[in-house]
Formats: sequence, C-alpha cells, structure tokens
Amino acid sequence: MIVLDNSQNSQSNLVFRDPLFFLHPTNNSNTAPMIESPPITDEQLARSAQQGELPAFIKLYERYLPLVYNRVRALIPEQDVEDVTQEIFITVMKALPGFRGQSRFSTWLRTLINRRIVDYYRRRREPEAMIDLDHGSHHTGTRGSMDELVALRSVLRKLPDKYKEIILLRFAEGLSFDEIAHQTGSTLEAAKSLFRRAMAALRKEWDQYYE
Repeated sequence: MIVLDNSQNSQSNLVFRDPLFFLHPTNNSNTAPMIESPPITDEQLARSAQQGELPAFIKLYERYLPLVYNRVRALIPEQDVEDVTQEIFITVMKALPGFRGQSRFSTWLRTLINRRIVDYYRRRREPEAMIDLDHGSHHTGTRGSMDELVALRSVLRKLPDKYKEIILLRFAEGLSFDEIAHQTGSTLEAAKSLFRRAMAALRKEWDQYYE
C-alpha cells in the first residue's frame, strides 16, 4: 500500500488546514437536501489544494494514483515502483503552487513523472523493467533477459519525445485511441497515425540496434 508521507519535506509551500474539518458536526438541523453537483475538475481541485485544502489534494492523489503507478511500473524496477510513485506525489505537492493552469493538470503531472523517471535513471546504469510492446504488460528483468531490456531502454531513448509519449500512453497507461486523442488535443485519426509512426520508428531503431 502506498502511503503519502511528506514528513521529510517541510519546505513545501503548501500549508494544509485541518484535514478533518469537513467531518465536524454542524448545529444546523434543518439542512436542505443535497443536490448532486457536476464533477469537480482537476484544475478546480488543484486551485483548492493551492489554497491549502488537504481534501482537494487527497482527491487528486486518489484520482491519479493508478496513472502514476502504471507509468512508473512500466519503466522502473519492481522493487522501487512504490517508492518512486510516492516521491512523485511529494514532488507534486511541492510544485503545485507553481501550477498556473496553462495546460491540463494531467499534462503537467505527466511532465513531472517523466522528469522523475529521468532523474531515477541518472543514478543507475541498467534498466530492469520493460513494456511488452505487443500486450502492454510489465516484466521484471532477469539476468538472462538483461541484454534485451538494456536494448529497449536504448531504443526508447532515441525516439522523439512525441513518439515515446504516445507509446507510454498506449501501453503503460492503457489508454484507448479516443482517450489519447482527447488527452493530446488531436483528432482520433491523428492519434492513430502518430502511434503507427511511433511503432514504425521503434521497430526501425530496434532492428538497427541488432545489426
């Protein structure tokens, strides 16, 4: 289980109010019936969290934990996945005051994830995890397969960012092409076309690696 712990990051610019304030009883016994409101957007939650409302940050954490975990799990060794995932959310907490809403929150978050993964591998020599490019599943590296895992990391690093990103969206996050189109602000056909070009580039680099 992942538990968000910011105890070692006292320099965070966010100061949250009492996290249980919304559970405090009220003295109003004539409360009007609840009217279902529209879903709160990521950006609204981010603004509330910037104002120090811990429940808003927890909502973002719960909403995006699967996305962060799956993307990290596709590229980081299994034993470090939970630690890196938690570190990313701590980074989000510290960086959130700088979020200006000029892009989608999800886009901003993916940028932080990618940077954290780059930082992780700067301290390591060999990757130990990979994406199964046919099924989108995760495999833990073994000594027998290490050469192929190293090759895959090398190939992925050579791809343009737009190709690498759509491969991660499709395989690591499991998004449909409709969802990818919505996320990237493109048409469905444009998303499919970009994916085809990305896979062709990946296969070309893979073949060249073993020539």
